[in-house]
Amino acid sequence: MINIRLDCIPGTLCDARLWSRLAPALGDAFELRHVPLHQARTRPQMQQMIASHSAPQAHLVGFSLGAYLALEHALAHPQRVKSLTLIANSAKGLLPAEIEARQRIVAMLERNAYTGITRQRLRELLHPSHLQDGGITGLIQQMGLDLGKEVLLAQFLTTIARPDLMARLPELDFPVLIVGAEDDKLVNPDDLRAMAARLPQATLHILKEDTGHMIPLEAPGPLADAMRAHLEAAGNFNDNDGHRASPPPFSQNQ
Repeated sequence: MINIRLDCIPGTLCDARLWSRLAPALGDAFELRHVPLHQARTRPQMQQMIASHSAPQAHLVGFSLGAYLALEHALAHPQRVKSLTLIANSAKGLLPAEIEARQRIVAMLERNAYTGITRQRLRELLHPSHLQDGGITGLIQQMGLDLGKEVLLAQFLTTIARPDLMARLPELDFPVLIVGAEDDKLVNPDDLRAMAARLPQATLHILKEDTGHMIPLEAPGPLADAMRAHLEAAGNFNDNDGHRASPPPFSQNQ
């Protein structure tokens, strides 16, 4: 059986449970390894966590904050990356409104106990069609409660400043899949289109229906389909002679 290792980097206040719906949708040909980002407390520790928990020639998969950090890792160590999947993240960094929201949350957390993810925050993270899905909202809230205030403060404070990486994207000469959602309130889908235009080997997949920011939980099937096609087209499934297919040109799948 073909077994491809995927090194998965979660987003803010998320852990391995973020990928719990994606793993069965991908199937047995893929082995998901989890980077325990929540154990890091500083930006350098986060990068060290990615370096120490990913393969020497890694298929990196990052979501939100994890995707931005994966991009930083790939730019610093391109020889260590075989392919990159960036989910719900802009190389431009955070939107101004999201920076303001995070600064408000930090100020509140520094004065008060953390009681979990609020309904208002869930409305920012999820498509309206999923706000009543207890399987999704319950999982997000449980991750938040389990990881807690210390992790949230560390991740917010050390990653609010995200330099614009758009100008450096042409350096990444390996297959990159970009997955976003038209209705993501935290990431501008136009940024993703601009990213794809700058990457030498990009595939862009924008989800248009019933999906917000939390793509691995809201749309695991479409995400898995896009990832399988990305890895197969990139030649990561070798033919009988051990040769790889030519990588795909930029394509926009909408």
